[in-house]
Amino acid sequence: MITLSGIQKIYRMGETEVHALKTVDLHIAEGEFVAIIGSSGSGKSTLMNILGCLDTPTHGVYELDGQQVQSLSERQLALVRNRKIGFVFQNFYLLSRQTILRNVELPMVYGGIDKTSRIKRAKELLEKVGLGTRLTHKPSELSGGQRQRVAIARALSMQPSILLADEPTGNLDTKTSHEIMALFSQLNDEGVTVILVTHEPDIAEQTKRILRFGDGRLLEDRANDRRVSV
Repeated sequence: MITLSGIQKIYRMGETEVHALKTVDLHIAEGEFVAIIGSSGSGKSTLMNILGCLDTPTHGVYELDGQQVQSLSERQLALVRNRKIGFVFQNFYLLSRQTILRNVELPMVYGGIDKTSRIKRAKELLEKVGLGTRLTHKPSELSGGQRQRVAIARALSMQPSILLADEPTGNLDTKTSHEIMALFSQLNDEGVTVILVTHEPDIAEQTKRILRFGDGRLLEDRANDRRVSV
């Protein structure tokens, strides 16, 4: 599904070059549940942005489903982000003045899904994440964990094959974090490829594969045979 070959990312600040990623080679197959872990400045967030087609590498090749991402136009990249990849962020990024039902609908509006179909799917997804009785609530009326569940439902609205989560438990307490990880695990069991960035080792240990980054390099790639179930 995902193949990175010789990926480098260099940011230029005047005459200074910052090498955020240094020749990364990586393959992630369909249906995996992967954690990308590392300290601040390790390159993990840069990698996530490249995987999500939010940024492009300076050097190297990124293939997504056999297609070189660098060859895609801006319109084609937007379609990939809308239809193939679902995004979940630490800060939720929900529209505060809209109901949670409307928040989940929005990607389908941009995807050209008719109103009846998108409302039906949004309701089904909110039921799936345990918020079927809160459809008319606004984000401010929900707890942090509930808002993250809405964000996950929104990320799933276009039935993506890949779910990218950037520090999805960073603003949550331990109990709620484990509930969110259990939801990711369930989605992975249903066939969704889940890739999450985290700086929390206990969160990474709940996935099936751990990629550890440091100083822009992939330092460790291991199957998590001692996965902690939640």
